Amino acid sequence: MRDAEGPGLVADAARAEPAGAALSVDVVGLLAQLARSFALLLPVYALGYLGLSFSWVLLALALLAWCRRSRGLKATRLCRALALLEDEERAVRLGVRACDLPAWVHFPDTERAEWLNKTVKHMWPFICQFIEKLFRETIEPAVRGANTHLSTFSFTRVDVGQQPLRINGVKVYTENVDKRQIILDLQISFVGNCEIDLEIKRYFCRAGVQSIQIHGTMRVILEPLIGDMPLVGALSIFFLRKPLLEINWTGLTNLLDIPGLNGLSDTIILDIISNYLVLPNRITVPLVSEVQIAQLRFPIPKGVLRIHFIEAQDLQGKDTYLKGLVKGKSDPYGVIRVGNQIFQSKVIKENLSPKWHEVYEALVYEHPGQELEIELFDEDPDKDDFLGSLMIDLAEVEKERLLDEWFALDEVPRGKLHLKLEWLTLTPHAARLDQVLTDIRADKDQANDGLSSSLLILYLDSARNLPSGKKMDSSPSPLVQMSVGHKAQESKIRYKTNEPVWEENFTFFIHNPKCQDLEVEVRDEQHQCCLGNLTIPLSRLLSSDDMTMNQRFQLSNSGPNSSLKMKVALRILHLEKQERSPDHQHSAQVKRPSVSKGGRKVSVRSQASEPPGAGDSSPAPPAPVLGGGVKPSVEDRAQPAEASPQGPRDLGRSASSLHGSTSGSPSHIFIKEPTPSIASDISLPIATQELRQRLRQLENGTTLGQSPLGQIQLTIRHSSQRNKLVVVVHACRNLIAFSEDGSDPYVRMYLLPDKRRSGRRKTHVSKKTLNPVFDQSFEFSVSLPDVQRRMLDVAVKNSGGFLSKDKGLLGKVLVALASEELAKGWTQWYDLTEDGTRPHVMT
Repeated sequence: MRDAEGPGLVADAARAEPAGAALSVDVVGLLAQLARSFALLLPVYALGYLGLSFSWVLLALALLAWCRRSRGLKATRLCRALALLEDEERAVRLGVRACDLPAWVHFPDTERAEWLNKTVKHMWPFICQFIEKLFRETIEPAVRGANTHLSTFSFTRVDVGQQPLRINGVKVYTENVDKRQIILDLQISFVGNCEIDLEIKRYFCRAGVQSIQIHGTMRVILEPLIGDMPLVGALSIFFLRKPLLEINWTGLTNLLDIPGLNGLSDTIILDIISNYLVLPNRITVPLVSEVQIAQLRFPIPKGVLRIHFIEAQDLQGKDTYLKGLVKGKSDPYGVIRVGNQIFQSKVIKENLSPKWHEVYEALVYEHPGQELEIELFDEDPDKDDFLGSLMIDLAEVEKERLLDEWFALDEVPRGKLHLKLEWLTLTPHAARLDQVLTDIRADKDQANDGLSSSLLILYLDSARNLPSGKKMDSSPSPLVQMSVGHKAQESKIRYKTNEPVWEENFTFFIHNPKCQDLEVEVRDEQHQCCLGNLTIPLSRLLSSDDMTMNQRFQLSNSGPNSSLKMKVALRILHLEKQERSPDHQHSAQVKRPSVSKGGRKVSVRSQASEPPGAGDSSPAPPAPVLGGGVKPSVEDRAQPAEASPQGPRDLGRSASSLHGSTSGSPSHIFIKEPTPSIASDISLPIATQELRQRLRQLENGTTLGQSPLGQIQLTIRHSSQRNKLVVVVHACRNLIAFSEDGSDPYVRMYLLPDKRRSGRRKTHVSKKTLNPVFDQSFEFSVSLPDVQRRMLDVAVKNSGGFLSKDKGLLGKVLVALASEELAKGWTQWYDLTEDGTRPHVMT
């Protein structure tokens, strides 16, 4: 019995303990309830004890209800005010019925800022004083020091005018931005009756500007936000794209108002503005000394947009015959813009459903407010006809990461465009490189062409203790040339100093960083000589901390203490794949603002059109698989894109080019060749493709000889005494006939990677011959160690005459100069090929 009672007693004790604990809690609650009841009953008891009327109780209850109601109304007003501040449109629509809102009530994302215009108007006289001081104390001495012929240059009058700068609208971004920055877009407009006169007394030359008009969208970034005054670390200002500019000249510069020259002069000035104020360039004003100015002036891009420009369908036929009686087809091509970067596709002749299958890569620095703009045109001899446009918000592309669909073209009754867009994220993790190289199928031994696996960002800071160059008593005018493979860029010139400061940023798309090197050379522009060079294997960055090197690099072939300060960073281009449900419809989420010809932007939702084949019997053509299927041959990849003559609008020659131009009608574009794609065989310039087609026509089932395009005889040697590379073009033989009358050949040469106009050499034109004799000598100013790292690009072209269509490539050859016999020289015959590769040497 005791054993049986034992567990029962234990159970009772266990139940008794929680009961005691619950009792202690209930006591506290009971005491609180008693205290509240006493507080309520005490006034009633006091009224009865004092003999007062019960109406006092009713009066107290009414007063209590009124206080509670007043407090509730105050809280409601406060909540409404906070809701109005957070989302005005939603608060108004919840408070007022839609039928009660007038038709003129709307909620734009761009707001008027008249208070800001009044402030600028009040400050305008002082702003004019600052501008005049800037012209006289900064610009004037810089122009005088640039050249001895400009030593008497001066501004005789600087009057900006009485009309102040006007800000038509302000847009503040609150989504997809960093919490430590504020982004504003200012729609500025300046129409000034200014008078800026200049004079060069030495040549009795006077010129000036009478009025200026400039319109554009300027972005202002306040970052980083800090917890101490002035709360903002720095201020950055730049244009997202080139502004519209119109200038009225006076004096000798009246010649620039001649039709044909006025557009050219405005374009040149816009290019100068772009070098300082158009993205990725910017002006940064530090407000706190501890802020990293280099990082703020040239930040790492937000991402890279890879554009697969695939095909179009159901385009309009713009070509007509017999004065419009017979409808024809179109010769479509596309113009692609991402900020200041512009690409042009090849032209597809006589086709309303063209297939381009081209790929371009563009840098994106500021995706809020930046769009992908595409326009299709029909190529014509006079003015190209418009075939449709498309604009896609890059912020939505970043969210989706990958888009592959058909889009309906705007501003035209019909037409569809097939695009594949990839948003590539920049990551500093070298472990992802192998996977990226596998995805793009990078060839280990051919590292200069193809899709990019990484991005190289270079910040050129300054140099120290540079040598004097040829003359010991004169200061050099240094510039820096940088190249990775066949892609080259150069810095601005700093005149007459051996300790230049550049503070410039450069970017290179890299195919395979394991096999490529960064070549840097400091040159004296005045004396055309090398001041020093260095080579940085990109594989060193893969093992560096954060894949970044920030140091002073010792220059080779220079002074004992000559150094170059740079910050070099490598970032892997990674496509983040998102997990999506099978019924995910990303096309409905892509905002596609369209721009009408009047310039007004309307934001609409993208309704991706049904792909061809969904509604008809013809199947849709499959999207190309880049890097797979048709693999580019060695000849296709080894040859860099040939530079074409540049017109007033400078299109980038590769996906890494950042040189853009003003937006406008392509009827003003003067372009010989489109921007080459970076995908497979289409990466070749159009001239090379046409030459291959002509070669196939010549073959026509027969076997051509060892040199189907002919040969060229060259003498190449380096003069160490004169520090020059000497190339003698002797003759060509067995060239192909470009027309029935033969060919009008001439020879064009570049010393790669320099493809500037000043680095081009040309022979005279030989008329109507397939075996021309030139016997012309050309020189390149380059040292022997430097020339052994270069390559000579020789092209034989057909001139064709003025306004002739018979212009094109007859053959190319690439001559490697890394030979010990270069100092002695040699004379040889070289086989011409369509792209310059596979040179067969005959002595």
